[in-house]
Parts: sequence; C-alpha cells; structure tokens
Amino acid sequence: MITQIQTYIVDIPTIRPHKLSMTSMAVQSMVIVRITDSEGRQGIGEGTTIGGLAYGPESPESIKTNIDSYFAPYLKGNSVDNPRALMNQLNTLFRGNGLAKSAVQTALLDLRGQQLGVPVSSLLGGACHAHLPCLWVLASGNTDKDIYEAKKMIAERRHNIFKLKIGSRSVRDDVAHVAAIKAALGDSVSIRVDVNQAWTESQAALGMAALQEAGIDWVEQPTPAKDYASLVRLANKFNIGVMADESVADSADCFDLAARGFTGSVALKIGKAGGLFGALDAAAVCSAAGVGLYGGTLLEGTIGTVAALHAWSTLPAIEASTEMFGPLLQRDDIVKTPLNYHEFGVDIPATPGLGVELDEDKLREYARKN
Repeated sequence: MITQIQTYIVDIPTIRPHKLSMTSMAVQSMVIVRITDSEGRQGIGEGTTIGGLAYGPESPESIKTNIDSYFAPYLKGNSVDNPRALMNQLNTLFRGNGLAKSAVQTALLDLRGQQLGVPVSSLLGGACHAHLPCLWVLASGNTDKDIYEAKKMIAERRHNIFKLKIGSRSVRDDVAHVAAIKAALGDSVSIRVDVNQAWTESQAALGMAALQEAGIDWVEQPTPAKDYASLVRLANKFNIGVMADESVADSADCFDLAARGFTGSVALKIGKAGGLFGALDAAAVCSAAGVGLYGGTLLEGTIGTVAALHAWSTLPAIEASTEMFGPLLQRDDIVKTPLNYHEFGVDIPATPGLGVELDEDKLREYARKN
C-alpha cells in the first residue's frame, strides 16, 4: 500500500549551453517523485521538460504542484499491485499532464519491480536488448567546437551517431554548418538534424535538398507540429529520412499521421505519452503501420533516462537508434551509480525496478529549497 508520495524540483547545471531553435538552456530542472509503500520500499520517477514553458505546456513547477495537489491524494492508500490500473484511473480523473503522469508511473513501476524482484522491463513484457545504441547531440552552435566534440566522442567509443540542433539561423547558414561537420567526420559517421518546427514547408524543401546532397541521414520535425500534411509531402519528396517528434505524443497521434500516408519515423518519448505504457502503445501503432521508431529524450536525468531505456529495450527493433544521452549533459548526478555508456551505446540495468538508487546527499544538494 502507498503510504507517502514526495516530490522535489532538482536543478543541475549542464556541461555547456544546449541550444534549440526556441530556447537555450544551461540548467536542467527535473521533478523527482518518491513513492513509499507500507513496508518502507521506495520507487522513484522523474518528470522533465526542455526549457520549461518555452518548449511545451508543462513546467517543473506545474509538474510538482499537480502531483502534490491532485495525484498524490488519490494514490495514497492504494496498492501498487497493478500500476496500469492505477494509471488508467489517473487518466480518467485528470486530463493532460503527461510529464507529471510519466514521473508517477515510473515510480510505481520501480516500486512494483522491487516488490517482485524483477527489472521494469520484465513488467513491460521482457527485454529484447541489454545494450542500445545512443547518439550525442552537438548543440554548441559553433562548427569547430562541434567537430572537436564529435571526434572526441568517436575516439572514446562513446558515440558515433550525432544530431545537430538547427533552425535558429538562416537555412543556408544552418546547412553550411551541418555540411562542414559531416565533411569533417566522414561517411562512417551518421549525422541527423533537429529543426524543432522552425521551418516553413518551402524552407524545409530548400534545406532538405541541400542536406540530402551533403549526406545527412535524417531531418527531425522540420515544420510545425500539427502540419501533418507537410511532413507527409516532405517524406515522399526526399530520400533523406523525416522524423516526427512534436507532431506526435500518443498512439492516437501516431495513427492519425500514419493514416495520412506518413512514411518516416517517430520519436517516442515517455514524457509525451504520459509514461512507459503510452509510449509502447504508440510504438505498436507505428510498427503496425510501417513507421520507424526512435528512442527520444526530453533531456531527462538518469532516472527518466533509465525508465525510457527499460521501455525501448522491449522493442524488437528501433530503426532510427536512440538519443538517451541526457545524464551525460549534466555536470553531476543524483544517483549512486550512473548508467554505463560504452561501445557507442548504453547498458540497460537488469536489477530489480529501475536498477538505480538515489544519492540522498546529492538530492539535498541540488533540490530547490523553496
């Protein structure tokens, strides 16, 4: 039985500014949820957004407030024997708030996994992978710095797939920046770009033609989120891959986009989908429709990242790789043992629950005091 639910807003500086088309961030703010049962076991979860309200409708403050004020009073006193049933009830009682629900669902699954002595992936059907590929985002905005950073990652065998955040400059300047990096790194390295909705369809056509010529593999969310028609036309027009991110949150969005004839890939994110269950429901729709899968991130810390990795590990194929690098972007961590990134990917823990444990001293250091 659930006896206590605690939430904390944790602010950890990033190793460098992370630039997107709509904002730049130098600190990542995460909401950490801790659920305690009557035997003293604890499950942890995380709700994180990129740049607060500059990116989407939830902020760290709203996530914490809604969990404390609405979700926690309902959940206290309930058994965690069936996390999906609890989440179905939350979805019936409370609309939206996908990031807050994802944090709570993660904590419920972590707690249930510990109770049963199995990893979260087992609660989701079982892992197909123990190690998944993981790309790195080059987002300094400086061509020489990005080339140096990428070469260092390759030499360390940490990453050999790279994504560049573009869209804040002119199309021609962005293409020149990306093409120079691709030329410097060579054909053995995969490069893709994320425009974060910054282009019109005509700008996207110009940019994608040049990016295709430069040898770039994917363009993520080139046009506004709800402009499904342009994504379909662009995917059909170019050989370069098109990926939908902000356009899709849940399985209904994936069905709508696929029904319109979309032939690209979709960035799955547990936060967008309201948790691991929703993300895997979306993956099932995409797979049935022949739409490729990509394990996406909202730059979560270790807790949110490992939750997503447990989900992605149950998918037989993730055609477009994953980007679960969020913990590496932060200067510090709030778990005792960080994830193991090596051989161009990351290991998925096989111990009960999420497989990570809070470092209480670090939590106190970085948690907001008011």
